[in-house]
Amino acid sequence: MTKPAVRSISVRVADLAAAQGTDVQLQTVGLGSCVAIVLHDAAANVGGMAHVLLPSLAQTRDRTNPAKVAETAVPALVAEMRALGAGDPSRYTARLIGGASMFGSLLAGGGGINIGERNAIAAREALRAAGIRVVAEDVGGEHGRSVYLHCSDGRVRVRSLRMGDREL
Repeated sequence: MTKPAVRSISVRVADLAAAQGTDVQLQTVGLGSCVAIVLHDAAANVGGMAHVLLPSLAQTRDRTNPAKVAETAVPALVAEMRALGAGDPSRYTARLIGGASMFGSLLAGGGGINIGERNAIAAREALRAAGIRVVAEDVGGEHGRSVYLHCSDGRVRVRSLRMGDREL
């Protein structure tokens, strides 16, 4: 007996998506300083992913896209998940991936924290405000990542050319 094909939904930069089902995978590729916020409601088999670009609205002129920053991406993602049958956000689990300092050697001596770290901090704050607990993180470093969420069971695979594959 053959397994049913998995349907992949790509989440691009400053984008978000939610999906439900046993045959659906959300994915984003090429995370550098951006952060992927991955949510899952196990009871409803609903998953969501946002590919956040910037730490705050103050850093963008175009404020019409809620997926650009964590403070607006998390509520928008929760709304999409609830429309698919997800329950209260307090039962979701969250994982954060990305937030790298891709050009760390160029920033040496520059002081302050880099945009990747600021994105991760902003994501944690937005999740805390929504009452969603973070269960795992793969953030920081100086390497890119790609992320794959299986909506059926919440498994998250992180792929990195430098660090290899791992389940988060």
